[in-house]
Amino acid sequence: FQACTGIENIDEAITLLEQNNWDLVAAINGVIPQENGILQSEYGGETLHGPTYGPTSHSTAASSTPSSSSAFRHVVPSRQIVERQPRMLDFRVEYRDRNVDVVLEDSSTVGDIKHILENELQIPASKMLLKGWKTGDVDDSTVLKTLHLPKNNSLYVLTPDLPPPTSSHSGALQESLNQNFMLIVTHREVQREYNLNFSGSSTIQEVKRNVYDLTSIPVRHQLWEGWPPSATDDSMTLAVSGLTFPCHRLTVGRRSSPVQTREQSEEQCTDVHMVSDSDGDDFEDATEFGVDDGEMFGVASSALRKSPMMPENAENEGDALLQFTAEFSSRYGDCHPVYFIGSLEAAFQEAFYGKARDRKLLAIYLHHDESVLTNVFCSQMLCAESIVSYLSQNFITWAWDMTKEANRARFLTMCTRHFGSVVAQTIRTQKTDQFPLFLIIMGKRSSNEVLNVIQGNTTVDELMMRLMAAMEIFSAQQQEDIKDEDEREARENVKREQDEAYRISLEADRAKREAQEREMAEQFRLEQIRKEQEEEREAIRLSLEQSLPPEPKEESTESVSKLRIRTPSGEFFERRFLASSKLQVVFDFVASKGYPWEEYKLLGTFPRRDVTQLDPNKTLLEVKLYPQETLFLEAKE
Repeated sequence: FQACTGIENIDEAITLLEQNNWDLVAAINGVIPQENGILQSEYGGETLHGPTYGPTSHSTAASSTPSSSSAFRHVVPSRQIVERQPRMLDFRVEYRDRNVDVVLEDSSTVGDIKHILENELQIPASKMLLKGWKTGDVDDSTVLKTLHLPKNNSLYVLTPDLPPPTSSHSGALQESLNQNFMLIVTHREVQREYNLNFSGSSTIQEVKRNVYDLTSIPVRHQLWEGWPPSATDDSMTLAVSGLTFPCHRLTVGRRSSPVQTREQSEEQCTDVHMVSDSDGDDFEDATEFGVDDGEMFGVASSALRKSPMMPENAENEGDALLQFTAEFSSRYGDCHPVYFIGSLEAAFQEAFYGKARDRKLLAIYLHHDESVLTNVFCSQMLCAESIVSYLSQNFITWAWDMTKEANRARFLTMCTRHFGSVVAQTIRTQKTDQFPLFLIIMGKRSSNEVLNVIQGNTTVDELMMRLMAAMEIFSAQQQEDIKDEDEREARENVKREQDEAYRISLEADRAKREAQEREMAEQFRLEQIRKEQEEEREAIRLSLEQSLPPEPKEESTESVSKLRIRTPSGEFFERRFLASSKLQVVFDFVASKGYPWEEYKLLGTFPRRDVTQLDPNKTLLEVKLYPQETLFLEAKE
């Protein structure tokens, strides 16, 4: 419906189809009446309206009879070149609590978007930072075409140099959105007035659709008077459009018929008329009207005579694909599949040899400049947004030019190596007029399988259906591969976990063994120290024992002191000392028994005193340990 009527707004197209109960012929006739140039053709007893797309050769037109079915084609008057329609881009721009829809041609610049936003948001363009570009930050002079944007885009505006809006402004806007506007709409042709109530949150587009219900004038044919100068966008709400509150007058009428005479058409080279060639005597070959095969489908013949898509005998496949992509863009525009730049082997690696979840189908586009179907296939099928989007999401697309014999032979060699002689023979037997070809390749464990070979004589819907059918087969195989890969990864994870547990166990055993060895070494070291200390103490004890003066006899004529010493274990030992002996001799005697005075103290009983605190150079008589005394050994704290 959009192709036949030229309506670009999808919402308007759906509305018109719904009003005609999805009857395509009725909807087309409702938009373009028959007296405006829609011709009929008999097909299977049913009358069809609208242009029939596709090439119509001179031989077919010449051989047709008045009773035969009619074929239609676009015919351009002489001295005209049909220009390719610019690609329109939709932008949804968010700023604080507002959303602004902007529609621009892809030849516009980023600065053009800012100028539109400047009028909508009342913000100087120099204060705006337009963010959300997938390619990073851009400047105002950047052409949108160079960014390779999809049709629908989302951006947002930042204004760091401007203060946030005050609550009073937001409140006034909210109050305006809640107000009701009375629109007095005058239908010019019938001189009738309609009083319509709309809330401030309603859009201008909603008003026009309601007027269409009342006047039967389609939105695209409505000619309005009375809208404020600020109402430049149908998505704008009435609250911010500048309408007079509470009542505003508008006038609507029907636009004049877009069909022009032949003389008017010659003045405006953008018009295209549909002419029936049911009478073979009326028309000769289209070249008599200044139109060749290239112009018939929106591409000038000069474009077909440009440089080849791919250099002959290119040594590097990546360089050849770069030229192919550049030439394809210059001929058919920037809305085309993203071609993989690299060798066919690299394309295989990218598509088939990653993780199962990341694998894709490989689509190989085989171009041929000498085929009559090439321009139609490229411009209307391969560059259709639905096809481009589906290919980019699910396929790795690789291309090759089969026009030159050397390049054709090189591809057939690659095809034999990767797909086998059967597929190579199938491509070799394809005639020139059967090109271009679209090969759908699926990678398998041991080989690469050609799922489909699509010839150039197809439609967008058929191409999409065959792509989707191949995708279904691939998805089923991919799910199996994902399952196998998950099971393999699970097994490998279990093995890794077991290996890790074994490694940890070995580490623990080694650490335990090392700890035991360290503990044993420490015990051995301590034991050695203890033995050395004991040996040292024993040596000291023996030395002290040997240095002691001999014990005096009981019948000695000198004064003798008898000391009885009790150990901490309850044992007693006695010894006689001369009363003139120094106290140090007693200390040495006690130490010789294993109780050094550095570790033990010697206590007296009556009175209780610490003998070790006395001067060791005094005699026993001086410290009153004469004639006898009982002492106690006690370990020091």
